[in-house]
Amino acid sequence: MPTRRASGTSPGLGGATEGWTPEQIEERHGGRVTGIVGPFLPDWRTARPIAPYHKGDGHVTDDTLMTHALIEVYAARRTHLDAFHMASDLVPIMIGEPRWIPELEQEALILQRVFLAEKWMVARMHYGHVDPREAGVGNVVNCGATMYMAPVGLVNMGDPEGAYAEAIDLAGAHQSSYGREAAGVFAAAVAAAAAPGATVADVMDAARRMAHDGTAAAIDAVLAAVADFTARGGSEDPRELGRVIRAAVAPYDTVGDAYRAMAMDARLPSRTKSIEELPVALGFVAAHAGDARASILDAVNYGRDSDSIATMAGAICGGLGGRDAVPAEWVRDVAEASRLDLDAVADTMAGVVRDVAAADAERARAKAAMLDELLAGALL
Repeated sequence: MPTRRASGTSPGLGGATEGWTPEQIEERHGGRVTGIVGPFLPDWRTARPIAPYHKGDGHVTDDTLMTHALIEVYAARRTHLDAFHMASDLVPIMIGEPRWIPELEQEALILQRVFLAEKWMVARMHYGHVDPREAGVGNVVNCGATMYMAPVGLVNMGDPEGAYAEAIDLAGAHQSSYGREAAGVFAAAVAAAAAPGATVADVMDAARRMAHDGTAAAIDAVLAAVADFTARGGSEDPRELGRVIRAAVAPYDTVGDAYRAMAMDARLPSRTKSIEELPVALGFVAAHAGDARASILDAVNYGRDSDSIATMAGAICGGLGGRDAVPAEWVRDVAEASRLDLDAVADTMAGVVRDVAAADAERARAKAAMLDELLAGALL
């Protein structure tokens, strides 16, 4: 059964390059990043915009913190989740259960590390008592909900439609518009990837089938650009793929090229826009035929929201390739640096998937028997 250490490892590489351009990354590190590197700014404790986070040196970011928190909810409930579980289970973990936060190098609450878009859930549901199904309305539209939806794909393994529906429900407590839509599509992609015998084409087909509006357009544009790039023989310049993908996704990305100086209309709801991270991650996975090392490293060197892009690419590749998809040395070094037992997390998730799958199978058998009875009797 595929398990996912990939997206727990990927932010441990991508955090160090988050927010920077490919050119800045190469200048800082003397070339493209090929593994775990140190902080971009040596004086990370006080230097803006990094302070006070120790990004780099194998430290996982908020993507992993939120993913592991959602796994804890699944482990406790051992069933499919909905938006109300975000209020009753996830938010209390965020605000009430201290744990080691690698980027802060101390025991703290998840709330103290996450971005304002994640703090929104606490304000809206814990303090504002907003209906969880609508709590995401009004939030910054970004990839915040998408970055931790891989577990939803796993509990709906082989069922992209089910994964999409469950993630859309959950993400309604956090996001709206194309931020919510991307969460559903990402979960669907992971569900497709984790199915036995799945191929990269299956993943891309599922993403395209489930996506709507600007998210669908952005995914189509990126995958078309990657297909054209590959058909032309690619490039000897390892930077060129990232440039091709960025050019394809740029018309749909509200953040713009100046990543740290967004326009006033950035991250607002829209029917025609998309988050950048998911289409880019799908593009790297498609270009590298599901190879985790190559996909993650291209995400890391892409810069911008590199940890989230690497998280998404890594989760999809992990679904396709299983527990050993990611280089063992990355898993070992990130686990040590971040004080995480990634094997234990993967085992926990695998147990949840088995329990949920068994319950799903039993429900399916009961429904099939009921339909057979109806078809043989009253309906004929």
